[in-house]
Amino acid sequence: MATSETEYISSEGEGKTSTSTPDIVEEKPADPGFGPAPDGGPRAWLVASGSAFILFSTLGYVNSFGVLQQYYEGHLLSDQSPSNISWIGSLSSFLQLSMGAIAGPLFDRYGAWVIRPAAILFIFSMMMTSLCKEYWQFMLAQGVLMGVCIGLLLFPAMAAVMQFFDKKRAAALGLVVSGSSIGGVIFPIALSKMLNGSSLGFGWSIRVVGFIILPVLLYSCLTVRSRLPPRTTSFFLPSAFKQRDFILLIVAEFFMFLGMFTPLFFIPSYAVSRGVDTKLASYLLAILNAASTFGRILPGILADRFGRLNMLGCGGMLTGITIFCMTKAETTAALVVYSIAIGFCSGTIISNGGAAFSVCTKDPRNIGTYMGMGMGLAGVAALIGPPVNGVLVKDFGGYFQASMFSGAMCTFGGLFVFVVKTATPEGILGKV
Repeated sequence: MATSETEYISSEGEGKTSTSTPDIVEEKPADPGFGPAPDGGPRAWLVASGSAFILFSTLGYVNSFGVLQQYYEGHLLSDQSPSNISWIGSLSSFLQLSMGAIAGPLFDRYGAWVIRPAAILFIFSMMMTSLCKEYWQFMLAQGVLMGVCIGLLLFPAMAAVMQFFDKKRAAALGLVVSGSSIGGVIFPIALSKMLNGSSLGFGWSIRVVGFIILPVLLYSCLTVRSRLPPRTTSFFLPSAFKQRDFILLIVAEFFMFLGMFTPLFFIPSYAVSRGVDTKLASYLLAILNAASTFGRILPGILADRFGRLNMLGCGGMLTGITIFCMTKAETTAALVVYSIAIGFCSGTIISNGGAAFSVCTKDPRNIGTYMGMGMGLAGVAALIGPPVNGVLVKDFGGYFQASMFSGAMCTFGGLFVFVVKTATPEGILGKV
């Protein structure tokens, strides 16, 4: 992205190059025959609502992993270490993000149809998880299959919304991503009630959640559509890696993802270690996700006015600082307040992380591919972060070292976003 003399060399081989700034690439705008994004209207908001339901069903369920982590540690997988158990969630998170490298180009090529088989397989993965007894079974059903399906649902949903919104893109994505927060409130409470306060058992608790999600995903399959016609595009755009802003943004988000998942995975276990009741500890995750709803909507609206990178950088630093304070929350009241704070701050990263990659391309038809490649590479951190923290918790017998490591990573990532701004034409003071 640039305003210099350099012109984008498209995948079809058209365009020309200049002698200025070879490491910053400018794309030609999308074909004007497609018209500008409507930024509203019934069709656009139906797509947005369907996408919000996808995130409600997928990331909303994934946001309840802290409840499952605590349950696995005490019941089904009590013979495994916290680090080993966290690998299930971290592998799923990694695959969710890395599948963007495939799901994004699939959307650009074939449109939103890709969500339909993925929705069926996602429900199938939940039913298979309900039958699991052994560690390797959970890794395959909940870690691998579910992670792949979520990636195939998540990226087409967000890319579809980006095609319908331009000036209001960050705000629309904030509303869409808030669906995952609402799911993150409902599912932890529901699972906690069913796992700890009923005779359903683990298998039927997961199945009940699956039956709740089934009609929601059906609505999404009927409403999510692409605005631009499908086109043949590469699954990999080498020209993107000639852009400094794209490369630096991947690095920034890598460090933020490395640290931000610690509270989502470990706050219930940490609360129990402080003497909090098991059921209330599970509710902390619901409180965190409820606060994250506002952290995803409000910063998204502000990002359209003050810049997507500006809000992402501030959100990363605030999240890191809040993670530093995790072990200072020692009472039930303090843990409730802390859950609200970390939920709001981390929501800024989630809502603006994907939208930030849209500043790297002027062609809306390439948004899916840019976001998929960027989030896929940055998502490697989601695979590494929780298990590293699990090892720190086990080896040091507490959560202080984990909070220091994660806080430092997230704060550095937030600061690095402002290095990204130096590679944009607007510069460090620009509203991008």
